[in-house]
Amino acid sequence: MTAQLKTLENSATLPEEDVMNNRRQKSAVVWFVVLTFAMTWIFWGAIYLVKDEMPAVLYTLAIGLGMWGPGLAAILVTRFVLKEGLRRTTIGRLGRLRYYLWAWSLPIAFTLAALFLTVLFGIARFDFELTWFRQQLQESPARLPPSLTPKVIFLIGTIPVLTLAPLINSIFALGEELGWRGFLLPRLIKTGMGQWKALFTSGAIWGIWHAPIIAQGLNYPNHPYLGVLLMTAFCALLGVIFGWLQLACGSVWAPTLAHGTLNAVGGLPLCILTPFDAALGGTMASVIGWIPLAVFIVWLAWSGRLPVRTQET
Repeated sequence: MTAQLKTLENSATLPEEDVMNNRRQKSAVVWFVVLTFAMTWIFWGAIYLVKDEMPAVLYTLAIGLGMWGPGLAAILVTRFVLKEGLRRTTIGRLGRLRYYLWAWSLPIAFTLAALFLTVLFGIARFDFELTWFRQQLQESPARLPPSLTPKVIFLIGTIPVLTLAPLINSIFALGEELGWRGFLLPRLIKTGMGQWKALFTSGAIWGIWHAPIIAQGLNYPNHPYLGVLLMTAFCALLGVIFGWLQLACGSVWAPTLAHGTLNAVGGLPLCILTPFDAALGGTMASVIGWIPLAVFIVWLAWSGRLPVRTQET
């Protein structure tokens, strides 16, 4: 009888405990979003004010450092709001290793698909003379041997772009992924939000977070304000794929590698296409570039890979 009463008593308190935990997770999400936006937007705003006085390389590096805003916010909220260890962000484990091949190859495949679809739809044509790339070389202070033609330099340059650059870029990308996929995504799920909704929601927030640098001309130079909406839609789609990598692999390092690869190869269409509107086609971030992303998401759902049945968070 006593044991039965104890069981009933515990069952009566569980819903209240769930409610308290739900509120705790929601509070952590709010703290994370507020801190991330405040820290990053203030930093990017300060950088923009002195942009004209900074060398281009230093300005690019400063924008890259801003990518660590979400990661720093995740660390602060995890440690001081939730009072948990950073292992909750999955930064301390590699997870299922097969997903790293997905993480490296998917951004390359999506970039190539966006490139060929752009040409197929007549938005741009292949520029085999590499006009844009030639211009960049001419403006570079480096003096190269005459034997190294732009085409040779481009072909040689693709090797580190596909191999070393993703790893280097991952240093900056980790800051974003630690926040968006390592912290925000699993916390949204813990509030009771379904996986699909959590994936799209975290991705959309990620897109809105880019607003200050998109308005400065990043990704959509001819559409600084429309670009904010386009970036939000792009990140909502890409966030599903990066989030799938996080949940399926069980480690934030998989989406970090994918993000690093994306940043390495995403600009390749600029070198070999002309002329095109970046909002309509060319890169993964364009409207045409959303097509392979959407197709892959449909395949994830059709194949039963999403929602992920087992999670290591």
